[in-house]
Amino acid sequence: MPSFDPIASQTVRAAPHLEPGFVHADQVEAARRKLAAHRDGRKKRLNFLVLLMDDVGWGDFGCYGGGVAVGAPTPNFDKLARNGLQLTSCYSEPSCSPSRATLLTGRVPNRHGLHRPPMYGEPGGLQGEVTLPQLLSDAGYFTQAVGKWHVGENEASQAQNVGFDDFYGFLSVSDMYSEWRDPQFFPEIVYSAARTEWIKNMPFNRCFVHARKGGQAENVEEVTIPVLSLLDEKWCQYSEAFIERMAGEDQPWLLYHCTRGAHFDNYPHEKYLGQSPARHPYKDTMLELDAIMGRLVDSLRRTGQLEDTLILVSSDNGPHMETWPDSAFTPFRCAKGSTWEGGVRVPGLVMWPGVIEAGRQSDGLFDFNDILPTLLAMAGESARLPSDRYIDGIDQTSFLLADDGLSNRKYHYYWLVKNFSGLRCGEYKMMLTATSDDDSGSAGPGGFTGVLERFTYARLYNLYLDPKETHNYMTRKLAYVEAFQHGMRDHLGTFRRYPPKTVMGLDVSRAQQQKS
Repeated sequence: MPSFDPIASQTVRAAPHLEPGFVHADQVEAARRKLAAHRDGRKKRLNFLVLLMDDVGWGDFGCYGGGVAVGAPTPNFDKLARNGLQLTSCYSEPSCSPSRATLLTGRVPNRHGLHRPPMYGEPGGLQGEVTLPQLLSDAGYFTQAVGKWHVGENEASQAQNVGFDDFYGFLSVSDMYSEWRDPQFFPEIVYSAARTEWIKNMPFNRCFVHARKGGQAENVEEVTIPVLSLLDEKWCQYSEAFIERMAGEDQPWLLYHCTRGAHFDNYPHEKYLGQSPARHPYKDTMLELDAIMGRLVDSLRRTGQLEDTLILVSSDNGPHMETWPDSAFTPFRCAKGSTWEGGVRVPGLVMWPGVIEAGRQSDGLFDFNDILPTLLAMAGESARLPSDRYIDGIDQTSFLLADDGLSNRKYHYYWLVKNFSGLRCGEYKMMLTATSDDDSGSAGPGGFTGVLERFTYARLYNLYLDPKETHNYMTRKLAYVEAFQHGMRDHLGTFRRYPPKTVMGLDVSRAQQQKS
């Protein structure tokens, strides 16, 4: 038998609405035995803690080559990596809102329709989608969301209306609360009463909120710059209290904890201000995020829930280099808002003590859209996976749990707003469209720096030899063209039966106005 190879091996499509994946039968059985052993004699099922940071780069943690070397030690993240699985090819979408919606739905942006971040009160797009918290809630889980939401302020898209039992956080993104208050960035607004009032009259909520399932979001406090510096501390305390409370319950839970940091502009808590070796607000914020990780793990350990909780840690996209030096670190090309590796390859740490082998590293492909089917399977609820829509995620349970687990994903698909950008298989990546590296002020798709380039001929990069994606390898590697074209045709062909969706933009706004 030939050994497994991600390019040469064949996938299996279990149903027309499911993304095809590899089936490693021995690893599936090993994972099944681990799950069965964990359930044996326990009163409640596995808990899930998903910690999602904002704009933190692939290389920021020490375990990825950053840490002390880049002026911000991360001992708690590094310890989590040593005690679990470190993914080196974990993929988000190019910006935060598409990534968050993909994580919650198991679908690429061109299906859930949230192609870019909604800003200053724009409606989002989770209405009509089936979400991970809703599926787990239907299965008996308590679902808690804390921190940044940012998939739209319209009521139907808010956390309490898409499956979460409780939400404590803000609806938008850090800079929307701060930039027009900070004289360093917007003196023409800060020093103008008329313009300040103009901003205040925009239809967005300037407070962080609290909401319970099916209820109205109630304002907790206006997010001024001093309040902004306290939010990650307040949210950490809320999650610690949640973990403490659930220790006495028989009900399993999902905690979706989304930090404010390290999105620009960073105003770290005074406890961390100037404490990083770099003595810079971004790096100080990394110290705070690392401490939060440690506190949440300590809460699980102290309450006896650590061995019953799978912890998944990541960031919603690559670093926002337009705000340098208040931005993160990546060794790859480009940054947030692009489909070059620097925009979408993010840290990925997974720990479940006693079940996931400690100290593992893998470059197997893992997508944000894999999170929904994987957590659902680990909860023993795969049958709840929707069958009326296409699911781009793949159940990666065997990849995460088997000691020598291989990824079940053959391709990662890159989407740039509504544009199909390319795909990766094995160490190779084929690109059809991308943002330019031009930072001269042009606004590309989604409002990020760079213009959209459509290549006359596809480009092929070997990410192991060329992580900066500067050497087009196509002429020397024509044998791979058919494999990539086959993956591209299959993926794009699914949109004929399952059409793309758009929930934002001028056309949608006009249609909504006409209906009203």
